[in-house]
Amino acid sequence: MSISPNIQEPSLSAVSKPGIFYGYIIILNSFLILMIMWGAQYCFGVFFKPMLKEFGISRAVLSGAYSLNLILVAVASIFSGKLSDRYGPRLVVTVCGSCLGISYLLMSQVQTVWQIYIVFGILSSISIAGSWVPLLSTIARWFVCRRGLMCGLAAAGIGVGTMLFPPLAGFLISSFGWRTSYIIIGLGLLVVVIINAQLLKRDPSQIGLSALGESDQPGDSAGGYTFKEALRTRQFWLLSAVVLVLNGCLQTVFVHIVAHATDIGVLELTAATVISVIGGVSIISKVGGGLAVDRLGNKPVTIMVTSLMCLSMIIIQFSNGLAMLYVFAAIFAFGYGGFAAMQSPYVAELFGLKDHGAILGFTMFIQGVGAFGPFIAGKIFDANSSYRLAFMILAILSFLSILLAIGINKTDRCLPMKKQ
Repeated sequence: MSISPNIQEPSLSAVSKPGIFYGYIIILNSFLILMIMWGAQYCFGVFFKPMLKEFGISRAVLSGAYSLNLILVAVASIFSGKLSDRYGPRLVVTVCGSCLGISYLLMSQVQTVWQIYIVFGILSSISIAGSWVPLLSTIARWFVCRRGLMCGLAAAGIGVGTMLFPPLAGFLISSFGWRTSYIIIGLGLLVVVIINAQLLKRDPSQIGLSALGESDQPGDSAGGYTFKEALRTRQFWLLSAVVLVLNGCLQTVFVHIVAHATDIGVLELTAATVISVIGGVSIISKVGGGLAVDRLGNKPVTIMVTSLMCLSMIIIQFSNGLAMLYVFAAIFAFGYGGFAAMQSPYVAELFGLKDHGAILGFTMFIQGVGAFGPFIAGKIFDANSSYRLAFMILAILSFLSILLAIGINKTDRCLPMKKQ
């Protein structure tokens, strides 16, 4: 079956020739790019203890590099969203993917802590910001019908990467050392991202198409809020607060879960499989979350996601062995997967597509405050020799996020906040 950029499903578009709608090629390439870029990002927890051992630093200091990375990912996402709106995803993803590969090659050569902060904390963060927002914003432009499912399918690439890369990194580290492992991963990033980025198209109009389902819901892509107008709405800040808390939970777990597992007696190589369980289950939950968004709506899915995150943060406090960690990982992954699937569709539902990349990028900026989570958790561990207090705080915050999610009401969608 040939791939034709002029083809679309007859029931959902104006083009009726047989073939494959080019939007599905966008999904496949987004899946692969997110898989390797974020799979590599979430390997940091596997490199954590080998680097601690070599540099002789505290967990808080090394966690600080990851927190800096996440903060700058958030800041850079504002610009990556705006650049993608203006220049398209191909240029943005190509440049950022190349820089990410180079940053991993440089990580193999770091000799001091400040170099880790420069390379991983700054260069890597700016680079990885050019993946999530440009790709998910592009998918929102290609799909009106099935938007949640398609975002979930692309986001599932992160789940596959999270499932495959930490054990791979653990194997590479045990076989070749952490420095050579960074070189191998960096070369893989350069090859996969650059090749797949060349097939990205900003929107269907570039090749004479309409978005899938656009004829059914023409108003969805005909306009929407400008970036400044969105900032004046209540729902923007409520949604941003929700994703801020969820991201704080997510990043804290990815940095510290392997160390926590080894602290309670799990072998280091086996501990990395906890992240793999999260990645594996999140593949299912991202696709399922996308389907749920299409069928149930964004708000119910967001409430379910926050509830699952809260439950997982309660369970982890009682984890005393590998079995309970796997239970935690499965529940956490269902919350994480739905979180990934609902972000872009919810922004599109509330604010339209006019400045979708910029608005989605700014929500990423706000949720980046959650990047302090890993650093604070590291400080709490250094003071108490335990993560229990950190996990308890996250459980309380995630409960509050349930209330925030309930407060995002469609009835006041078009009501901006009053100027003081």
